[in-house]
Amino acid sequence: MGRGRAKAKQTKVARDLKYNAQDMDLDRLTKELHGEVDPSNSKDDDDPFAEGNYIPRA
Repeated sequence: MGRGRAKAKQTKVARDLKYNAQDMDLDRLTKELHGEVDPSNSKDDDDPFAEGNYIPRA
C-alpha cells in the first residue's frame, strides 16, 4: 500500500519520455559510447577551480 502516488509519477515520466520529442544528437552519442570524445568540448577548461586549472593569487 502507499505506492499509488509513486506509481503515478513513474507512469507520467515514462509517458513523457515515450511521446515527447527529445532533441537527440545521435552522432555525438555514438562517438561518446565508442570513446571518441571531442577534446574541444572539454568542460574542465571552463572551471577555474578544476584540478590542474588553479591559478594562485599574487
